[in-house]
Amino acid sequence: MLPFEKCPVCGAELKNKEVEKILHGGNHTVVLQIQAEVCLHCGERLYAEETVRLFEKIRNKLKRQDLSGFDPLGKTFTVDKEWLNKQMQPTANRVG
Repeated sequence: MLPFEKCPVCGAELKNKEVEKILHGGNHTVVLQIQAEVCLHCGERLYAEETVRLFEKIRNKLKRQDLSGFDPLGKTFTVDKEWLNKQMQPTANRVG
């Protein structure tokens, strides 16, 4: 049970939902499904204290390169800045 009956940001109703949480540590990223109280108006997420402690444990494991207990989920890429800049140019100016 969380200490809030209403959203601390906007005062609207909270609902318990399963949400996707993305955590980063070092060069690694983890995606997990976890329970949170979610504001039905602004989308603010509130996590139980033990859930926040779990997030810190996961981040610390990632920083230490300890990937035990995690399953691979594919690959992550960064977009090349030159390629991105070309894609952002107006269509009439685009070459190649």
